[in-house]
Amino acid sequence: MNKDETKLAEELTKALVDAGRLVEAGWVGMRLGCKLDKTSPTQQTEMRRAFFAGAMHVFTSMMSFLEPGSTEPTKNDMDRMTQLSEELTRFQKELEAHMRSRN
Repeated sequence: MNKDETKLAEELTKALVDAGRLVEAGWVGMRLGCKLDKTSPTQQTEMRRAFFAGAMHVFTSMMSFLEPGSTEPTKNDMDRMTQLSEELTRFQKELEAHMRSRN
């Protein structure tokens, strides 16, 4: 994305997050960043469903793996969150490399 597109995406993200639509904000950012406006409406709908399904999977998995009975994160909780962060960082690098190869 160029500077103007990045600024627009950041403003839109903030507005959506403030409205309680964090996952939608992520989807919009991905749609803009990956230039999905050039794909068919059907493909965009299916990709949005897949994006939300991924977010739902991560959220429900996090809720199920957190140790019960404590208001503070345990070492296991933190280890699992670190693993999730590392996995997503690897994917981010993979996606960035893919996007660079398309330009």
